[in-house]
Amino acid sequence: MSDNTVKQITTDDLRHMEGQEGLVLQGCGGDPQEWVDGINRELTEAGILLDGGKLENVVSFRHDGVTCLLFPFGDAELNIGKFAMWRIQTHDRYGGTWLSDYVPNRLGGFIQAEPQPQKPRMELAGQDGNIYAVLGRASMLLKEAGMQDKIDEMFQRCAASGDYYKALNIISEYVETELSPPAVPQKSTKKKARNTHER
Repeated sequence: MSDNTVKQITTDDLRHMEGQEGLVLQGCGGDPQEWVDGINRELTEAGILLDGGKLENVVSFRHDGVTCLLFPFGDAELNIGKFAMWRIQTHDRYGGTWLSDYVPNRLGGFIQAEPQPQKPRMELAGQDGNIYAVLGRASMLLKEAGMQDKIDEMFQRCAASGDYYKALNIISEYVETELSPPAVPQKSTKKKARNTHER
């Protein structure tokens, strides 16, 4: 029965659940597993949970001195119209609300995950010869992408490398080039980064 246990989370965890939906019940004292079984049974009998589905991965959290349960919708087949009516009708009993209402109204809103800035793209082909010109172009692209904090680091590492091709590889860690490690879809038309001994 270990996979059935209701995990304890924090209200902070809830604030990172933007884009997910679920039912929050407030004031759920006693054994949380009894709540999980009882609510699933009630929703099935009310014709809300369809095709023998269940609301699973239920989690418990405390807010304002009250134990609450979140029933994530997950992939369960639901009659959402009936569910909305049931929630209104049972509100006095369960204090039921949707996750998307609870977080903005009770917890101050969702916390946006910091998006990882996308590395700007730069063609090395046709730029070889002058490492300072390549560095200048890369710096400009990083600045435009809001990644100014990386520019000094890139310059220092290139200066310390003391080698043109090593410097190109270092620049390729900061901007997406033909030399960047994860093989980017390559335009095989003109590949002129001369860092191999092919000729």
